[in-house]
Amino acid sequence: KVKRKASAIQDIRTIVEQKLAEMLARNPTRMDYQLKYEQIVSEYNQEKDRTTIEETFRKLVELVNSLDEEQERATREGLGQEELALFDVLLQEKKGGIDKAARERVKQASRELLAAVKARLAELDRFWEKEQTKGEVETLILDHVYTSLPTPPFTDDDKKVIAANVYAHVWQQAVSGAFCGAYREGG
Repeated sequence: KVKRKASAIQDIRTIVEQKLAEMLARNPTRMDYQLKYEQIVSEYNQEKDRTTIEETFRKLVELVNSLDEEQERATREGLGQEELALFDVLLQEKKGGIDKAARERVKQASRELLAAVKARLAELDRFWEKEQTKGEVETLILDHVYTSLPTPPFTDDDKKVIAANVYAHVWQQAVSGAFCGAYREGG
């Protein structure tokens, strides 16, 4: 029975690793799930008695369920996956949370910002290779962040940090080919 659980654990680990890779590629703010997974595996590798195997199995099943729930969060929030990733980046600086009205404004900001960024990137070829186009994209993001995020709860300092985080996210997604039109072969 323990051997079957060990085999099942390996199967679950494979599923978790695939889901985590997909989720982190889309939305790097989900790193806490990766860390939780690594902790479970580390505990499992320390000692493989029957109790440890059963506990690891339980924790992995819980983690799979929470990954499924996280993947459904976009639907609950009324956002697409790319919008949710931007929404998470926009909220990263507000760990304490914000009220419902501000949250709705941030959702709208994530939708508008994503549309504006994608439209601009579709016009540019490998924007990250030229200082001028990098500057254009940074300015576009900064303008959108400053005008669309509510003040309060967001301060000018928050917005500056958020704009830098959004740019880093956009850059990473564009370089990986995630934003349609942002990466074109040839030139």
